[in-house]
Amino acid sequence: MEEKLTRLNKYLSEAGYCSRREADRLIDTGRVTINGSVPELGTKVTNNDVVEVDGKSITERKADFVYLAFNKPVGIVCTTDTRVEKDNIIDFIKYPKRIFPIGRLDKPSEGLIFMTDDGDIVNKILRASNNHDKEYLVTVDKPISQTFIKRMAGGIYLEDLDKTTKKCTVRKIDSHTFTIILTQGLNRQIRRMCEYLTYEVTSLKRTRIMNIKLDIPSGEYREFSEKELKTLNVLIEDSDKHYKQTIETKETKKLHSINRRKE
Repeated sequence: MEEKLTRLNKYLSEAGYCSRREADRLIDTGRVTINGSVPELGTKVTNNDVVEVDGKSITERKADFVYLAFNKPVGIVCTTDTRVEKDNIIDFIKYPKRIFPIGRLDKPSEGLIFMTDDGDIVNKILRASNNHDKEYLVTVDKPISQTFIKRMAGGIYLEDLDKTTKKCTVRKIDSHTFTIILTQGLNRQIRRMCEYLTYEVTSLKRTRIMNIKLDIPSGEYREFSEKELKTLNVLIEDSDKHYKQTIETKETKKLHSINRRKE
């Protein structure tokens, strides 16, 4: 009977050590070993292999995972690399088990971020992030005009990223404050959009991710309720299917391109 082979990044993810994206980074930097040897990206392992990160053994998938809603304060960095960043989210929370953030919030930003040790849900949420909304409360340095609201909602071309933001929902709260609901997560997206329109963000708080709202004080966390986790899993259940369809489409286009060149 053949032993089941699992890609190393998936193995680390299912063990609850980190997301697959973070696993690839760890592998690429030589911090992961299999039976004492440094592997290449894409290497597969069995349950009989000894997988270690920074010399510490990784066990198989956990039975019970942690799912936290955390209100990140300004000044805390969303990184698990405690050796590099002293103001990191892991040392701040001091949770008794190893957990990691799903996505990120910039250091000057605050608000809701998910923390977990379930690598699979990380991958699904990050993949599904282009289809599910995140809401922010934003304050800027000068009075908000109707033109500003319309331009923000309609999509803005960000030259340094060579991308145009998707249409979104923007609502004015008062002279300097607005809410914005995004369905994509470009780097520093809201700040870049405001800068393009000559506004500067003075405060930015994420107040909701999909079905889960920010309802705890700054610097504190709580577990997902059973209802929240059930609803969240329903929202992301098609993530793997959409991901596989995207990969298949890309591979099909690549194959057609190769065939056309041969003709």
